[in-house]
Amino acid sequence: QLQLVESGGGLVQAGGSLRLSCAASERTFSSSLMGWFRQAPGKEREFVACINQIDGSTYADYVKGRFTISRDVAKNTVYLQMNSLKPEDTAVYYCATGLWRGTMKVDAWGQGTQVTVSS
Repeated sequence: QLQLVESGGGLVQAGGSLRLSCAASERTFSSSLMGWFRQAPGKEREFVACINQIDGSTYADYVKGRFTISRDVAKNTVYLQMNSLKPEDTAVYYCATGLWRGTMKVDAWGQGTQVTVSS
């Protein structure tokens, strides 16, 4: 069974940066996406970004120009570089795999990593 393990979360000041990593336990299918969602306290889970097997990427509007998703195919690993962080970015960030069907349809989740941005 596919497992996803996130790392890289932490506490950062507004305007700072963090880099999240997510390692998959096995190679993903070529038709699959890897990506990130986040959930803040009391809020619904929301899509952040995803990337396909040929490095095509999609971002939520609120992170465009600030976050960059990338991958290392050999390591089955996806990254999320988060720059110019805002307090509103505070959330648990979840790695995910899935397929694009208008939105990213998730078939596996990681346990999440906490990102806290202080004002």
